[in-house]
Amino acid sequence: MSLSIASPAQQLRGTPGSPDAVLTPDGSHLPAPTPPFSGSIMPNLVDSQPAWPPQIMPPQGAPNILLILTDDVGYAAPSTFGGVIPTPSLDAVAQTGLRFTQFHTTALCSPTRAALLTGRNHHNVGFGNISELSGGFPGYNSIIPPEAQTVAATLQRNGYATAWFGKNHNVPPWEASAAGPFTNWPIGMGFDYFYGFIGGDTSQWQPGNLFRNTTPIHPYVGQPGFNLITAMADDAIAHIRTQTEIAPSRPWFVHYAPGGTHAPHHPTPEWIARIEAMNLFNDGWERLRERIFANQQRLGVLPANAQLSPWPDFLPRWDSLSEADKRLYIRQVNVYAAYLAYTDHEIGRVIAEVERLGQRDNTLIIYISGDNGSSAEGSMHGTPNEVMYFNGVALTPEQQMPFIPVWGSDRTYNHMAVPWTWAFGTPYRWTKQVASHFGGTRNGMAISWPSRITDRGGIRHQFHHVIDVVPTVLEAVGVPQPQQINGIAQRPLDGVSMLYTLPREAAAAPSRRTTQYFEILGNRAIYHEGWIASTTPPAPPWEGTAPRPEDAMNGFRWELYNMNSDPSQVRDLAAQEPDRLRRMQDLFTMEATRNQVFPLNANGLSGMLVSRPGPAAGRRQFVYTGPSCCTQANAAPSILNRSFRITAEIEVPQAGAQGMLVTQGGRFAGWGFYLRQGRPVFTMNLLGLERAKWEAPDALPPGRHTMVFDFSIDPQGAVPFGHGGSGTLSVNGQQVAQRSIPHTTPFTFAWDETFDVGQDTGTPVDDRDYQVPFAFTGRIGRITVDLGESTVTPEAIRNFGVLMAERARAAAGGAQPAAAPAQPQRR
Repeated sequence: MSLSIASPAQQLRGTPGSPDAVLTPDGSHLPAPTPPFSGSIMPNLVDSQPAWPPQIMPPQGAPNILLILTDDVGYAAPSTFGGVIPTPSLDAVAQTGLRFTQFHTTALCSPTRAALLTGRNHHNVGFGNISELSGGFPGYNSIIPPEAQTVAATLQRNGYATAWFGKNHNVPPWEASAAGPFTNWPIGMGFDYFYGFIGGDTSQWQPGNLFRNTTPIHPYVGQPGFNLITAMADDAIAHIRTQTEIAPSRPWFVHYAPGGTHAPHHPTPEWIARIEAMNLFNDGWERLRERIFANQQRLGVLPANAQLSPWPDFLPRWDSLSEADKRLYIRQVNVYAAYLAYTDHEIGRVIAEVERLGQRDNTLIIYISGDNGSSAEGSMHGTPNEVMYFNGVALTPEQQMPFIPVWGSDRTYNHMAVPWTWAFGTPYRWTKQVASHFGGTRNGMAISWPSRITDRGGIRHQFHHVIDVVPTVLEAVGVPQPQQINGIAQRPLDGVSMLYTLPREAAAAPSRRTTQYFEILGNRAIYHEGWIASTTPPAPPWEGTAPRPEDAMNGFRWELYNMNSDPSQVRDLAAQEPDRLRRMQDLFTMEATRNQVFPLNANGLSGMLVSRPGPAAGRRQFVYTGPSCCTQANAAPSILNRSFRITAEIEVPQAGAQGMLVTQGGRFAGWGFYLRQGRPVFTMNLLGLERAKWEAPDALPPGRHTMVFDFSIDPQGAVPFGHGGSGTLSVNGQQVAQRSIPHTTPFTFAWDETFDVGQDTGTPVDDRDYQVPFAFTGRIGRITVDLGESTVTPEAIRNFGVLMAERARAAAGGAQPAAAPAQPQRR
């Protein structure tokens, strides 16, 4: 059976000019021009013949498309690919279709998502890194260019109804606010409808960065037990049902991208209890890995000659741990497993609705289990607050013990310990962020299309990449890649269709993807015709401040593997085959040049401090004259690493006032300026470890008042991250509180929380003081934020890179390194 669908010429179905006539454009230039009027126009209506322009529709019989992408799921986590965590929905897609065992992502969230939706390599569409680390080079600016429109833009202009649910990590961060512009939001990139969150992750209990189309929404307020995993499934089900019932002849394209299982791991208590009762992890991470490897061999999702890579020396052995530590780690992984099982269950509800509506047979489901390998961003021991990781702070197991009862609840922004992450990459090495090894880039994927796939339950081992999804969808629909969209010439797709693998007789067909480069944060690889050359990671991703090479191009060692004889990258052949390795390195350089990979940068921390465009760029003063909400960090004033002054001019009514004046962040890191029981308070939430507070002794009487919080940062050295300072709170010109603090938050507040005026969305900066939305009950006249000079200059960032290089050289030579940059105290 041939599954290739020829691209149609323009064709009209129905009587020209009739209300039910439809036009399938040839698809080369989109949108299709309006066809000539087919009726007749005379001076009098009675002598004229009306004719309607035809509706634009895809080729007859074109399938619905359900494109599912989960988050931070290692290859070996789901049961479908040998894991012990039950994922029956993914199992069912595989059983009614095909499992793909050599499907690859980019090793990081935003890059994979940009590649998935455009069919181009991630650097080619501005996403060489996550949007929060974007920089001013074409391969890294987090702007998908109009020359590389998404698959939704193509399908929409060919007559599809299009919708996106869940995570969007591809809006340029300075455009991620209610002010827009919205060109790079889903509704500006071919999606008719969007329900989801903007950014890398969010609390599933109180998502502070949730939007419907472009409007911020907070459906959790007043809804105990709300969880976004279920809420977005409900929204998707309602959308698909509405679309099918109202316009059954119009096929739909739905991109479904839940936050699971990216941190925070937020399943419901019922799912945690269900997984804990299964006792999946009591034997520890090494035995878990052995069990998974045996399952993979039994299922046939590994080649017969695959080996289990050795357990690395830099990870602890389970038997070396105390019983108390084991209890913590088992709780962490049970919550993670519950989150994956819960996410898969809700995906199953969406698929069940497609079945109930009679749409399943002609719906192409592509279910990608993870946008990269399992995440190691929880630190070696895990963390109750992922924001700590991105600020260089880690807690010991002993410090985490009090969080065990609430792990996974809204009181944590939790992540598991690295050894579990490593196990969920079985049999491969390394993790998310590491593009050089399959532990970071290989993800399970299943495709189901009941009307076209007869080899149900089959397994495919062809080498493919996430850029191959768009060509697959276009071939399945029967439309070409457009030459132009909105008059702009489109870049060729980098991907190749996977439809050739679907027939039973194609199970052993050779891979049509013969070459693919990988690169994230300097870690890189090049695959070519069964061989892969990979750099050796100079530092693990869970050590964000560990030294990385300043010369990323030449500062990495390379490895070489024959994937035919060594599919799990165990036997390094670099020393035996130096000529082949050299050719592979040259091939990487050619691919990198063609795909805008240069310049390489191995230092992720510096990317957090880069100045970016947008409404906050270059501004020292921000003025607000009334309530507003939901401005994300890059469009808001940043008080990090600088002196600042916040002036609040308000009026207190006769009954008194309380509530939030201005805030950013929340329970896990941030700050707030508010009235509590009428008394002015400024709180700095330092990663939840402590809350520095300046509080007036007396409540404000009725009338107009001016309050000022003035913070002066301490003198800085060349690397001024997170140094302390002195704050003063004044009311009507009189000082009412003053104190100094030894450190501040160095790199980021909680990113799923926003900058709000006159209210607080998301979570409180101090639960003991108030609960959201804590709207101000007085009147705001003016709130002014004045920013001092940032101590983070381009020179300081360069000095940081030099310092890291010095530390790397010192570590290699045994000499004493220079002093490390200042960080918050580890507690």
